[in-house]
Amino acid sequence: MTGHDEFLNPQYAPDTLDLAGVRRSILTALTRELPRFHGTLLDVGAGYAPYRPLVLAPPSRVTRYIALDLSDNIYQPPDLKWDGSRIPLRTGAVDCALATEVFEHVPEPENMMRECLRVLKPGGLLFFTVPFLWPLHTVPYDEYRYTPFALGRHLQAAGFCEVRVSALGGWDASLAQMVGLWVRRRPMSNMTRRVLSRLAWPLVVYLARHDDVPQAFHESLMITGLAGTARKPG
Repeated sequence: MTGHDEFLNPQYAPDTLDLAGVRRSILTALTRELPRFHGTLLDVGAGYAPYRPLVLAPPSRVTRYIALDLSDNIYQPPDLKWDGSRIPLRTGAVDCALATEVFEHVPEPENMMRECLRVLKPGGLLFFTVPFLWPLHTVPYDEYRYTPFALGRHLQAAGFCEVRVSALGGWDASLAQMVGLWVRRRPMSNMTRRVLSRLAWPLVVYLARHDDVPQAFHESLMITGLAGTARKPG
């Protein structure tokens, strides 16, 4: 794969069993919301900015893309630098915002959510995703795993309205994700990893294709992660 293909065209292969499922589910959720994006978009915690070409093309109506991240992030220099407390934009500067796989890294998430709210225009849209079933990553800057109920409360407490949170995957996707993570990340010899990855490949694909994505949250439900939208009042 080249460029941002691993995010914009994620494919199951023996060496992508740990990442393909989560990236496909995020892409599906984001693509569903593209017609609602317009004007200036702020990508919060943009990293490599992999979704830039997606949000700058139809059916999105975004005309300007701004990447926000820490100045010392491990990816690339952002358009704007986050100092941990304030987004360097005036109030009401952007029409919409992305925060994909970001809130789990923020020690005080409501502070960042309030900043996202501040820089959005009245009625502006925020799209977000967070992991639920995922290993420790970017250690020691891995802070939280959110339930849908906690995430919704944080966003409402920050001032957002019309908060909608949905699951990215259910039981079968969760098992596929764990199998993929086990064969790709558990300590083992390179030879063992290659063999197990090839053996696990058809099982992971089968489980992912037969997953029943939950439409509601109930007792004993297993999920892979969460996606959703929220609006600034007005």
